[in-house]
Amino acid sequence: MLLHELHAREMKARSQVILPVCYDGITIELGYRIDLLVEDKVIVELKAVDTVHPIHVAQLMSYLRLSGKDVGLLINFNVGHLKDGIQRFVL
Repeated sequence: MLLHELHAREMKARSQVILPVCYDGITIELGYRIDLLVEDKVIVELKAVDTVHPIHVAQLMSYLRLSGKDVGLLINFNVGHLKDGIQRFVL
């Protein structure tokens, strides 16, 4: 639904974007997948958990570093008000 809403607002967004890792001149696919990539600038990781743990933040920060993107959102849908479940991270 979120992807549909972004497209309805004429925003470029892709889901389950494969994030390859480059090491020593070799590109390796390790199974990393970005939940949403918006406008080729913002990585969005989606969760539905009781508590956002440091491992969730580390996942997003790793995706930012590996992709060369600067801005990421970690959205937890398991909250009373959605605004309380949104965290923004900048490298």
